[in-house]
Amino acid sequence: MTITKDVVGLSFTAQRNVIMSHAFLSKALLSYRKFLLGLCLSTVGIVSSYATPYHIDSTRTNVRFAIEPFNTSTINGGFYNLSGQLDYDPTAKTGNIALIIPLNTLNTGNKIFDTTLKSADFFDIEKFPVARFKSTKWHFLSNKDTIKVDGLLTLHGQTNPVTLTATKFNCYLNPILKKSVCGGSFTTTIDRTKWGINKYTVLGMAKKVKLDIQVEAVNQSY
Repeated sequence: MTITKDVVGLSFTAQRNVIMSHAFLSKALLSYRKFLLGLCLSTVGIVSSYATPYHIDSTRTNVRFAIEPFNTSTINGGFYNLSGQLDYDPTAKTGNIALIIPLNTLNTGNKIFDTTLKSADFFDIEKFPVARFKSTKWHFLSNKDTIKVDGLLTLHGQTNPVTLTATKFNCYLNPILKKSVCGGSFTTTIDRTKWGINKYTVLGMAKKVKLDIQVEAVNQSY
């Protein structure tokens, strides 16, 4: 049988196979390029959606509390030198905050009362030296302002859900640090018995404790 040759010496069948193989490879290469492009774009989207990291400023972050022991005068005190991390993206409406509260910083202005509150009757700071708050969900208004933060408060060896209401929250460019700073004021009221702090409740000492939390954090992305 006579086999017809082309100019490069290939049979018609061989030419067809080469052309089909080339077309298949070109199509596969085009699909691969589209895949890489899609992967790059999706990666950019993921990176851009990350919330900006802020480091808690321990000098400007504190937890103040108020309690009416026997429905008389109000006793105020606070915890200081808090540490932690804030991740915040107002555009994507995402936020996350973790706070570590050193209980040995407790100060009511009365050393005798401070010692009592630090004892095993109340906070038992030798056994439980820190309290922790970790947010689980941030709620935003349509104008991107924070209205409340749901989270978990670990205190006295027990963890319970709490909701913090923001009375204000804002970010600004600090003219001294040359960095973005976010901060706000949050408030909530807790029942101390839910964390196993029950001392004197049978005598009428208040269970409810009001917490006012001041938070300020500095952008760490640059």
